[in-house]
Order: sequence, then C-alpha cells, then structure tokens
Amino acid sequence: MTATDPLLLAQALIRRPSVTPEDAGAQDVLAEALGRLGFSVTRLRFGAIDNLFARIGTAGPHLCFAGHTDVVPAGTANWRADPFGGAVHDGVLYGRGACDMKGGIAAFVAGAAQHLAAGTLRGSISLLITGDEEGVATDGTVRVLEWMAAHGQIPDFCLVGEPTNPARLGEVIKIGRRGSITAHITVHGTQGHVAYPQRSDNPVHRLVRVLDALIAAPLDAGSDWFEPSSLQITSVDVGNPTHNLVPARAAATLNIRFNDRHSGAALAAWLRATIARHAERFDLDTSIGGESFLTQPGAQVETLRRAVAAATGVEPRLDTGGGTSDARFIARYCPVAEFGLVGSTMHQADERVPVAELRALAETYRAVLAAFAI
Repeated sequence: MTATDPLLLAQALIRRPSVTPEDAGAQDVLAEALGRLGFSVTRLRFGAIDNLFARIGTAGPHLCFAGHTDVVPAGTANWRADPFGGAVHDGVLYGRGACDMKGGIAAFVAGAAQHLAAGTLRGSISLLITGDEEGVATDGTVRVLEWMAAHGQIPDFCLVGEPTNPARLGEVIKIGRRGSITAHITVHGTQGHVAYPQRSDNPVHRLVRVLDALIAAPLDAGSDWFEPSSLQITSVDVGNPTHNLVPARAAATLNIRFNDRHSGAALAAWLRATIARHAERFDLDTSIGGESFLTQPGAQVETLRRAVAAATGVEPRLDTGGGTSDARFIARYCPVAEFGLVGSTMHQADERVPVAELRALAETYRAVLAAFAI
C-alpha cells in the first residue's frame, strides 16, 4: 500500500491510544506521514495538549482540513477486537477513532496524496489537527487558530472531517451547528421541620416553579436553517437525607441547544430573570460551550456539495443538526463546513468503518481539492 491508500495510516493512528489529553505518539505518526508528502509541519503544544499545523504550497486558494487525533476512552463494554489494535475483519476496520476521527484524517491525507501525485497543486493544502476536541477544547483548535492568525495562515475555506453521514457516505454536509449553554441553578431556602411549614422556606417548591416556567413554552419555532432550540433539564438534586426535613437548598442542571435566533449571553440573562421571579435567593452558574454559527450557502458550499455528489453518487443535503464541534471556533475566522465518514458507531464499542468506505472518502476528499482548484 502507498500514501494514496488511507488504511495503513488509519491503523497506525488507531494503534496509538490517544485518549484525551494524552497524545501517545499519534501526532508523531501523522507528522511523519505528512513530512513524506512534502508538507511543512509545525508542532504546537499549548498547556498539556499536542497540536499540529501542516501546510504544502504558498499560493491561494488555501483549503484547510481540520480534525482531531484524540479519542474518547474505550469504555467497559466488550469489543470484538482490541480497541487500539486497528484490526481488519471481513473488510471492516475496528478501533477507537476508526470513524471519529482518525479514519477521517487518514482519508484526507490519502486524498491529498492522490491530488499531489497527479501533479496539479496550484494553491495550498493545510491541516489543523488538535488533541483536545473530545476534552475541554481550551488548548486545542482555539489556540492553533490564534497562532494561524498571527502567522498569516488563515485559509480561504476550512473542511472539518467529523463523521457527518447517518447511514451512507455522501448524505450530509454540515454548514452550521447549534450553540450550547449549560446552567447550574441553586435555590436557597430556610431549613425546617415539614410539620411546621410556616417556619420554613422550601427551596424545592421554588425550584419546581422555576423549572416549570423555563419549560412552559418553546424557546422558538426554528429558523431557516435550524430546528427549534431545545431546553433539557438534566438533573434535579436535593440530597435530603430524611423525609421530614425541609432542605436548605435545591439544585438543578440544564442544557440549551440554541439556534441562530439566540446568543449565549441573551439566554443566560433570560435564565436569571426567570429564576428571580420565583426565588429571592439563588445562584446561577452558566457556561457557554459555543455560539450557533452558519456558513451561508454560496459558491464555496456549492463547490463542496457538487464535488461530494460527483464522487459519491449521492446528492448531499445541507444540515445544521447534531452536537457541537470545533467548527464553532473556526467559523470566527473563515467559512467552514463539515463532511466525513458515517458516524453510526462513533464512541461505541466496536467503533468501525468499512475499508471500502474509508477509501471512498479519500477519493471524495481528492475530488474536493480538485473542485476548489487547489
């Protein structure tokens, strides 16, 4: 096998147990493969996180592929094969990261190798690779983008290789993502005996009214490219050790996945105002995991869509569903879209990808590079 076949590189990456924040040599493997193809590789370590930026070419147009070598743990379920063995059974590659997203990285490197082998490089190809996508994402893509901006390396377009397809390669290109805000609410009351409620201020009652008010009506009805925003209560905790005690405090946690009709700051203010109507004493801690973003359909998105359709024989739909990805950070700097493998087994036991699909994705990425006149 050669550099134009993604299988060997995918296996080599899987065999490095790079569970966040450990790199375990995964980026060494990738850097070596890119160096052999003529890429200039820059290693960027921020905090405890290993990152990598690589580029070949100096002219425009400049297309960047973004991805991550870190993976989630293998978990406790039984696997058919060693989760970090990279074994192939009946034409299927098994291992943690096979589809999310070491397989995608290997496919892009192979696609780039195919493009370079044709001798048609006119612009620039780069890779932004982090080891912190599955973690807190503070010392990964965010920091690399800052470095890229400072060194004049921001691309004309970025393609994130997250697994976007539900069942078949070519089905979905993501052009945006919802934002995410998590809120921890603690309502304070006055502890007392349940037989004498007049001497207490029950924080559970107040918290129940708060939560009822928050879910009483939908946040919105959706927008042109986004489904309706969703507020989900994920935990209600009192920690009361006995049945006849009014507790001193009650807490809840919720998450809102929001579309482009909202901002994280506006939702935090709405939460605070709503809580204040039902509780005089409370604490609210909010964390904005990312704002919603949308790459408006236009010439670049259409070029990507047509390349994917031509390579896969499937007409992809443009979508903004799912969770968050590092594309939320990239959108601050340049147009970005996401396209990768079928994601049906990501984070599961026996995560896997058919070898034929891996090779088809490499050919699709080659077609994308050609379509963008790189």
